[in-house]
Amino acid sequence: MYFTDRGIEELVERRGEEEVNIVWLAERLREFVDLNPEFETPVERLATWLARLDDEDE
Repeated sequence: MYFTDRGIEELVERRGEEEVNIVWLAERLREFVDLNPEFETPVERLATWLARLDDEDE
């Protein structure tokens, strides 16, 4: 188990019934980076990965 799994599990437990859209998620990611600029690169990588999930070329 990775350390991040605990946070993911908490997210599912607390908000697993909610539906969100991509605009809402993007706004939360921007807010997080504004508050935690040292995480800019990992958040950018996550956002790029999510954006390209359905790309067959990669």
